[in-house]
Amino acid sequence: MQPEQIFFEDDGDIPNNKLPLLLYRDAFDQRGSEGARWLEERFAENNWLNAWRNGVYNYHHYHSTSHEVLGIYSGSAELHLGGEGGQKFQVEAGDMIVIPAGVGHKNLGSSRDFRVVGAYPGGSSYDLKTGQEGERPQADRNIAAVPVPVTDPLTGGERGVPEIWGKG
Repeated sequence: MQPEQIFFEDDGDIPNNKLPLLLYRDAFDQRGSEGARWLEERFAENNWLNAWRNGVYNYHHYHSTSHEVLGIYSGSAELHLGGEGGQKFQVEAGDMIVIPAGVGHKNLGSSRDFRVVGAYPGGSSYDLKTGQEGERPQADRNIAAVPVPVTDPLTGGERGVPEIWGKG
């Protein structure tokens, strides 16, 4: 399964990343609580840890200290990715998004049952940045120091994230 690769430029507030955001459409069949458990187990098997269940914040934000995966197990949403100058995407249960450190994401509106499982490579700790004055240049240094994960959160292998981002 090949993900869509979406590139975002630095918009001045949200730094984004030279690595593409990866969007896997209809990547898994499980839904609801069964889907959440499946995602948590799959991510853990593939060393994407520190998992949580919730939604996506309704304001632009990014993480400068870790990449993030979001597996949508219920509902649908319109997400604004890449900051104010980025792109809007409709996502739904079964989709998975791998967000490079620094790439902005925001929920513009979702179904009442919109839920995701999020996780981080190696269980890395993450921060929460919103593009406020003074976050950079430290956030830029943090982003540059985040390593490419050795496994893909969905397949666990060297294809997907390590292969695509390793060439970046």
